[in-house]
Amino acid sequence: MTRPHRTRRITGAGAAAALLALSACSASGSDSSTESGGQGVTGTVTVFAAASLKESFTTLGERFEKEHPGTEVTFSFGGSDGLAAGISNGAPADVFAAASTKTMKLVTDEGLTAGSPSTFVRNRLEIATAPGNPHAIDSLEDLTAPGLKVVLCDETVPCGAAARTALTAGGVELEPVSYEQDVKSALTKVELEEADAAVVYRTDVKAAGDKVEGVEFPESAEAVNDYPIARLENAPNPSAAKEFVELVKSPEGRQVLGGAGFLKP
Repeated sequence: MTRPHRTRRITGAGAAAALLALSACSASGSDSSTESGGQGVTGTVTVFAAASLKESFTTLGERFEKEHPGTEVTFSFGGSDGLAAGISNGAPADVFAAASTKTMKLVTDEGLTAGSPSTFVRNRLEIATAPGNPHAIDSLEDLTAPGLKVVLCDETVPCGAAARTALTAGGVELEPVSYEQDVKSALTKVELEEADAAVVYRTDVKAAGDKVEGVEFPESAEAVNDYPIARLENAPNPSAAKEFVELVKSPEGRQVLGGAGFLKP
């Protein structure tokens, strides 16, 4: 009999803040078993992760539950800065995976990680356009064409900071029609034809399938993001957190992440 997937996802703006309200429930639902490896790991493990990790981490969460019967993985996906703020404000979480070392530093500087974070993948940018690239966009400079509607991630989140670095490297001045709070929101604007193009991660272009088309550009090499992961110091379920981090960094985890388009660190 196939075991039903119990992996839950909490997404969208305010996800980290919403998790604060679950503090009491999370504390009672997690089993902080002794850290003796994978043996006896049970209970809920709560993972805060950058929005660009949604597809690959969801897959890894399902595998974790299968490999550790009695566990449940709960995700909060969103902009790394918002997730970091939630952790700083006491949101109950076991693991944090950010889309930049700068964002992770917001948490480590407060002593909220158990040990030093480690980079597990890297990611680079692409331009996402409608299928068929109807506006014939081939470069960052093309994004400045009159009447073209372009969206970017907000510069406070890693994908927005990376886009700004790439634009600066290319000497391109661009005023988007909107700034989005995470990479998925920026991509959705293109998918819904509310924007003509967006500067997002190549992994998100790949995850969108035939809903968008990706355009590579050389300046993306100047804005490659390292993704660090860490178990949190006040993790409600430290043993499960340790095992999840190890899964992400394992050959199995690297295979899933590589298949999603992430680069080796």
